[in-house]
Amino acid sequence: MSTTTTNAPARSLTLLGFFAITASMVMAVYEYPTFATSGFSLIFFLLMGGVFWFIPVGLCAAEMATVEGWEEGGLFAWVSNTLGERWGFAAISFSYLQIAIGFIPMLYFVLGALSYILNWPALNTDPLVKTIAALIILWGLALTQFKGTRYTARIAKAGFFFGILFPAIVLVGLAVAWLYNGQPLAIEMSAATFFPDFSQIGTLVVFVAFVLSYMGVEASATHVNEMTNPARDYPLAMILLVIAAIVLSSIGGLSVAAVIPHDEINLSAGVMQAFSTLIGYYGPGFEWAVRVIAALLMLGVLAEIASWIVGPSRGMLVTARQGLLPARFAKVNKNGVPVALVISQLIITSIALIVLTNTGGGSNMSFLVALSLTVVIYLCSYLMLFLGYIQLVRKQRDRKRAFQVPGGKPVKLAIACSGLVVSVLAFIVSFIPPSSLPGAHAHDVYGGLLIVCFVLVFILPFNVYLFRDKTIKSQAPDLVHVKVDNAPEGHFAVHPKARPSHLPKP
Repeated sequence: MSTTTTNAPARSLTLLGFFAITASMVMAVYEYPTFATSGFSLIFFLLMGGVFWFIPVGLCAAEMATVEGWEEGGLFAWVSNTLGERWGFAAISFSYLQIAIGFIPMLYFVLGALSYILNWPALNTDPLVKTIAALIILWGLALTQFKGTRYTARIAKAGFFFGILFPAIVLVGLAVAWLYNGQPLAIEMSAATFFPDFSQIGTLVVFVAFVLSYMGVEASATHVNEMTNPARDYPLAMILLVIAAIVLSSIGGLSVAAVIPHDEINLSAGVMQAFSTLIGYYGPGFEWAVRVIAALLMLGVLAEIASWIVGPSRGMLVTARQGLLPARFAKVNKNGVPVALVISQLIITSIALIVLTNTGGGSNMSFLVALSLTVVIYLCSYLMLFLGYIQLVRKQRDRKRAFQVPGGKPVKLAIACSGLVVSVLAFIVSFIPPSSLPGAHAHDVYGGLLIVCFVLVFILPFNVYLFRDKTIKSQAPDLVHVKVDNAPEGHFAVHPKARPSHLPKP
């Protein structure tokens, strides 16, 4: 099912321009504590994930995005035209569903910061209190989005600079000062600790967090059609993004790992632990500064959650144009918000939040299961993307496209297989209990929770597709593909994986 393109895209996007609209994906302060649990080997994980997974995703997605007739279809069109409509619907549905689960670790981070500000530990440790607070925050933010997202992107932009970028810079600066003053390090940085202990499979589970940090680049690949010289500039942009991600994430993760012992890192509040230690070095009189930083971090992630609520649901409207969703899910309100899709996503988030927080005890267990569940759901989309690309290279070689992965068919298949193999390995490893979880019972709870939740989510899009009304077509409003020249203000301040590929026509 090709997506018709009526007008040739204006090619005005430079290398630095593309880098700028994608750079927001390389900053995720709330992931630093998870990175820190792997110690100095976090650099190894970032390198492996960047070279053997991120770059293959970017290159394969870019070529599929420039196939004639697929330029405006996104992931749904790429997979549908290579593997079939059922799989295309599943692929975009998993992108929508992973956001629903991905809200949970972000909410845990917000509660960790808020518990520090209010000096209320129960907010981060008591399952019942944690559940109620998270639900209030989630639905409170959702209510602000139903009247339209006119100001959401601006809030996201401000939240990124003041609530994520600024605290990250302060964190790194304080860590450098800590080292300069000769303070002890909580980790060993040497050639021996650069490589993870491959004999302990549980230590490799943290790799899923690094894969998650690279997810979303395929959403920006659609803009390769707007680049002035995609054959030259796009691969360079991917390399620059990988370098930026490795450098920034390494510095951020090591800043936490350097001051907080491995066994004491709290995945929800680890960043606040680091700030408390680093600022506390200068005396108790600076306690106020820690609370200010906590407030900025909390507001930054709240802004990010708010900006993620509507975008993925708007992306699902592409499937409604094909009659694949029940009629009520294809409707938008006067502000262009697909209310039924948004509410459905939030209901899924709420159910998962209640189950994970109370079954996992509200501790690192809940965070780890939510993180792994997000990854395995999203990996299903990537498995289909790579399989679709391999099908494109092998069976549809004559299709015209503006960008080709350099090196010919053997190189294309090698790159796709690299991404596919890493995706499969990350998927399998996600179900192995992390070594940081104490005791056999905790391991059983982790595995059981993750498997049951994944199966329930996995079958959802296939059931929706199976029971679709085949007599209905084109239920959704007319959509316009988002490009650089028509994107709403602040659109590119939002993480690529949460940006809508299409918007309802005004």
